[in-house]
Amino acid sequence: MPEKPRAFSTGEYHGWVAADVEPAAGVGAAVARVTDAGQATKTLHWGRNYLYLTTLATTDGPLPVAVKQFEAGGWRQRAKRRLAGSKAAKSWHVARALLDAGLMTPEPVLLVEPDDPEKASYYACRHLDDTLEARYLLRAVNAGTAAETFPEADVDAFLVALGRTARRLHDAGFWHRDFSSGNVLIRWRGDGEPPDLYLLDLNRTRVGRWPTLSERSRDLARMMIHRPADQRRFLDAYWGAPAGEALPAGAERGSASAPKVALYKLYHHGWRFKNEAKKWVRGKLHGITQTAKDLVLPRGTHAHIPEAPEGAATRDKVVWDELSDQPHLHAGKLEKHLARARDAGAYLAQARVTAAALPRVWRQYRRLEAARYRQPVPFAGAGVALRPWPEDPEALLAAVSDLGAEHLLLRLHPWQDDHRHEEELARSLAERFPERDLVFTLPQNRDLVRDPGCWRGAVEELAERFTPYGTTFVVGQAVNRSKWGVWNAGEYRELAASAAEILRRHPGVRVFGPGVIDFEPLATVGMVNYPDLPRLDGLASLLYVDRRGAPEARQMGFDAADKATLLQAIADTAGHVGAEPLAGEPGGTGGNGRPESWITEVNWPLREGPHSPAGKLVAVDEEAQADYLVRYYLEVLATGHAQRVYWWRMVARGYGLVCPEEGVDGRVLRRRPAFRAMAHMLARLGGSQCEGPVPDLPDAVRAYRYRYPDGTATVAAWTVGEARGDGGHTRIALPGEVAGAHDRDGTTVPVDGLPLVGPRPVYLDLKGSATNG
Repeated sequence: MPEKPRAFSTGEYHGWVAADVEPAAGVGAAVARVTDAGQATKTLHWGRNYLYLTTLATTDGPLPVAVKQFEAGGWRQRAKRRLAGSKAAKSWHVARALLDAGLMTPEPVLLVEPDDPEKASYYACRHLDDTLEARYLLRAVNAGTAAETFPEADVDAFLVALGRTARRLHDAGFWHRDFSSGNVLIRWRGDGEPPDLYLLDLNRTRVGRWPTLSERSRDLARMMIHRPADQRRFLDAYWGAPAGEALPAGAERGSASAPKVALYKLYHHGWRFKNEAKKWVRGKLHGITQTAKDLVLPRGTHAHIPEAPEGAATRDKVVWDELSDQPHLHAGKLEKHLARARDAGAYLAQARVTAAALPRVWRQYRRLEAARYRQPVPFAGAGVALRPWPEDPEALLAAVSDLGAEHLLLRLHPWQDDHRHEEELARSLAERFPERDLVFTLPQNRDLVRDPGCWRGAVEELAERFTPYGTTFVVGQAVNRSKWGVWNAGEYRELAASAAEILRRHPGVRVFGPGVIDFEPLATVGMVNYPDLPRLDGLASLLYVDRRGAPEARQMGFDAADKATLLQAIADTAGHVGAEPLAGEPGGTGGNGRPESWITEVNWPLREGPHSPAGKLVAVDEEAQADYLVRYYLEVLATGHAQRVYWWRMVARGYGLVCPEEGVDGRVLRRRPAFRAMAHMLARLGGSQCEGPVPDLPDAVRAYRYRYPDGTATVAAWTVGEARGDGGHTRIALPGEVAGAHDRDGTTVPVDGLPLVGPRPVYLDLKGSATNG
């Protein structure tokens, strides 16, 4: 039995800490670390419960731990918790019992129970970084690729060890009830030794009696072993291993009888059918049931999100989510719809101006679409958005320098009392990179919308402090999302009017807006044509496409390039964007040329738990994020209809180009693939002009030609959708011989005959100076 743990009670938590773990700064600091998802160094699983890594400071040095955060759940879960204890406590007690029985599981380190049963509980165990989840090996085994994917793995030895581990588990009086491939870790020992297997996810385990034949078979049936020969080896190892007897690898005594095999297969096929059925049902019904739930109930929140202020009205139930750096509104859809009903007059006014403007917007869009790619477009306008990184300002500045983006955007928070870090960053950027353009965004929150005087005071202070470093301000942030505080166009008009009046007191200041988020052209048209809106020098949009997959995916018939073109058409015809219109002209194109259209935020969220700003269903991995970043910038900037595109943001878990992680000497900034991809794109194409798409290529290929001042040319190419070929790759014939090639990140790629392109962009240097088509 492991040494008896120590009980603790600190702040709003109580629980147990392992006897051999001595937190360097006390148990309270360790508890604060474990319960703060913002301190996570890596997301392991993001589902009903959140599983992440963090590092505890102990007297023996840094201790990596895996933390499982168990949400309090609904009233049923809370009632079960009061009667039977929390899932975290169950995990703790079962883990200690398993170790006492001689079975392996990562050693428990900390059990953290809240004094308030409405809050989450936490279970932390030692992190094993030299193990492999059995699910990955078994997937390869079932696909017949195990030898290539895991050359170090002895599959037969694993299956035998797995069967014997399951037998020892059951004979020791444990019924796991979730004995699946995702809940077994493999540690290879080598030298012909059987692997060590560690059991996970113990909160459903029942302890204290031998499982029945049916219960044993149900546990075994959950394991993702599909090939009959593998199933037989697994079952023979289970049924042929007497309790407590350690058999050498490869030795088999006895075998599974026919009735036992039949019962196992019955449960195994039933389990697989159930899983497939659940996927189908969820796919068909999830949207319907979720819509019904959202209509009445607010969406569930992560444990770190604060509760709404007690007694707050619907519009004021807003709190700040530190991990995703955005507000969260505690209100269901029905509640929000009822609140919006009181703004019917403002919505009708917006609908009228939208309807009146749509014909001219559409006519201009068709003109722009027809003229797209007819003239070369300079590759320019790629930028990155920033927030301060006080832990290591120099590391942030080094990242800005190495990225090479000429356009920088600093988001200010007018609701803050202290802007010291933002001003220090702005000053450092201006001093270190005087040639780069610095733009500021002024978002709003509900308190500032409700208190015009406070908003004016904040804008006056920020204008005074930051105009020495930049003279362009974007006023408004996601004004079509009530969680950001604006509920109708009239409220935004008041914010913009006072901000524009204050900002234009400073010479040379330009004001952009309104900052509509996602592809909602009707909202954008209504905002920029709303009566008495102050003049904006340019259109700013937060054009996210992450909810539709790749940049080339279509939404309402528009891909990323089409969306940028439509936004430019809206800016060209808007009543309040650009120079004052000439007599008889409906839009703001006046005598000073067409207004600019900027995309001030875009990103693809990553699978990093509550740090991800848009939910797990739309999250991608780091490599896909890097591919999509390059493809988005190339598609949008090639149109010439978006003069700036800013990635949100440089440093952030969940979506940033750079990820804060634990290092030997504290937190470090790890540069993701997206950082390397953007840096190479900027270095590769800087100074060139895009001549448009390369003609006569397959529909699944996107390729743009870029020409440099010396006459040389490069083609950036990739495949989209269902490209025919090897793994989505296909060979293409270009108008000119390829002299050399580099991948997305700048690594040299060999060219043998026709170049091979795939979903990851590749840059192909052309010999000679042939012109485009």
